[in-house]
Amino acid sequence: MNQITMTSKEIDRHGIITRLINKEINGTKAASLLHLSIRQTKRLKAKVEKHGLKGLTHASRGKIGHHRLQEKIKKKIVALLKKHYYDFGPTFATEKLRENHNINHDQKTIRQIMIEEKLWRPRIHRSGETHRTWRERRSSFGEMEQFDGSYEYWFEDRAGKCCLLGSIDDATGNITKLVFATSEGVIPVMSFWQRYTEHHGKPHSIYLDKFSTYNMNHMLAKENNDTLTQFERACQELHIELIKANSPQAKGRIERLWNTLQDRLIKELRLANISTIAEANIFVEKIFIPKFNRQFSVEPRSNVNLHQTLTVKNQSQLSAIYSKQTERTVQNDFTFSFNTRWFQLTKDQPATICKKDKIIIEERIDGSIHVRLRGKYLNYIILPVRPTKIKQPWILPATKEEANANQAHVPAPNHPWRMAFSKNTAVRQNHQV
Repeated sequence: MNQITMTSKEIDRHGIITRLINKEINGTKAASLLHLSIRQTKRLKAKVEKHGLKGLTHASRGKIGHHRLQEKIKKKIVALLKKHYYDFGPTFATEKLRENHNINHDQKTIRQIMIEEKLWRPRIHRSGETHRTWRERRSSFGEMEQFDGSYEYWFEDRAGKCCLLGSIDDATGNITKLVFATSEGVIPVMSFWQRYTEHHGKPHSIYLDKFSTYNMNHMLAKENNDTLTQFERACQELHIELIKANSPQAKGRIERLWNTLQDRLIKELRLANISTIAEANIFVEKIFIPKFNRQFSVEPRSNVNLHQTLTVKNQSQLSAIYSKQTERTVQNDFTFSFNTRWFQLTKDQPATICKKDKIIIEERIDGSIHVRLRGKYLNYIILPVRPTKIKQPWILPATKEEANANQAHVPAPNHPWRMAFSKNTAVRQNHQV
């Protein structure tokens, strides 16, 4: 005899239908108790009268579904997941099975297989988080770029930790640029935005955090509004607005991007067998970014591109603007020091140089050094070693008389000067008494 598995809801229904069949209640009352129409109640009554308890259960219960995954295909998927995609999420694993192995199955199917094989654990959503107000996206491409850097073992154990600099457009969700660098310092950031500006033009604004590269965090510097970082000064010259977030959650789009990249990009680099910064930068520019944007970008509310094309003047000054600039003073011999080296200004110059003039040293991205005074670039040579002053050696006196001769004269106890001082002191003491 086949056993029938019933839910508590079906058991309750059977009790009401049985009372209806036994004429303990009428059809109207039964329909009210079942929260069904009278017509549907009559159908259930007819099924129970014909099939008994089985009439209340679904006809397909206990049978193998027509769309059930074949065991052979399931074993193949499990083998591929364990070999290549053991630490992937269900969505990403589904994409890779489709791309690399021509296995087209729904994400929910792959998700269930990964849960059964303990390759993935569903997330537990916790309540009680801080409420934050939703901010609408900007309307146009280039209106605001969210920018940040993320330190991570992007190449896993194949190389050391490095920094990934990235920008994402707020209106479209497009990754506009990704660059691997050794750090989030001034020169890497300047290099990032110089290449960005050359390719896209000037964005209207940049949304970033208060990291020291972008913001003066020293207490004394905060009190002086004219104190700018190198990056702030460069953006000011190009008339790019900087918006500084007070918390990571405020620039949530770039923070969510890091969560996605730390999952997807690390695995993509592993599959492509990439272990160097140079190879990774080519990969993200040529392959990863176009593919990511096709899959995840959204349509902006406006089709206007707010990136501003560089003028001829901006193009000629771009290397100077995106440089690390330092002020130095011209010495009396027309030399100046920079980075522990000494430089000599030559005789032939495009501008008149005076002693104590303040000059600007531009340390550019390519490593070259340019010296500027009143908009003119000066000529210089690097000195091998600056001459040092000769220090006179300390010579010990040969005799006691020579040593005493070099010392200041100390009056004797009975010297008139001491005696006069003693008499005056005694008179003052007697007067006070």
